[in-house]
Amino acid sequence: MSKHKKNWMQEHVSDPFVKKANADGWRSRASFKLLELLDKDELVKPGMAVVDLGAAPGGWSQVISQRMQGDGLVIAVDLLEMMELPSVKCIRGDFGEPLTLKAIEAELTNRELDLVISDMAPNISGVKSLDQARWLNLAEMALDFTQKYVSTGGSLVIKCFEGEGSQEFCKSVKSVFRKVHRRKPQASRDRSSEFFIVGLNKIG
Repeated sequence: MSKHKKNWMQEHVSDPFVKKANADGWRSRASFKLLELLDKDELVKPGMAVVDLGAAPGGWSQVISQRMQGDGLVIAVDLLEMMELPSVKCIRGDFGEPLTLKAIEAELTNRELDLVISDMAPNISGVKSLDQARWLNLAEMALDFTQKYVSTGGSLVIKCFEGEGSQEFCKSVKSVFRKVHRRKPQASRDRSSEFFIVGLNKIG
């Protein structure tokens, strides 16, 4: 194991959010990021239809499902296989591909979405410019998906990374939603360049 990997493992094991996730039964420490975002903006209530893009291992879908108390529709989409969750429909595939979109539409049965959440990040190459371009492509795809499937007045939560193109992407989100917040949850590591955009009240 490389020194970098050993350091990461040591940090991960000692991380208080990792320990709390294990103690509280959450699938990942990322659950606490979404919990904070939901509390600040009151994004979820029973009866909603929600799609979680890049859902594996399921921490965010788990949070949404519990918040909706089994009343509503949660669709988790990821290229990776994911263990089932109560009251969550899991679709394995690329949400940018027609077959995956058809599977999502079949679950929606002609209803529009109330919320799209995305904690997606690209596989890290170590080349900053390449990784940023890959993230930006994913983010733009998620925004396109949101524009197509989210109802007027609906919401978006999406992970972003500081760097080239991030400001332009924020402007794109502002063109779709009446109110946009930039958030850095406590569970986001200080050294991480990640932040989250919350779009509220989608423009019709």
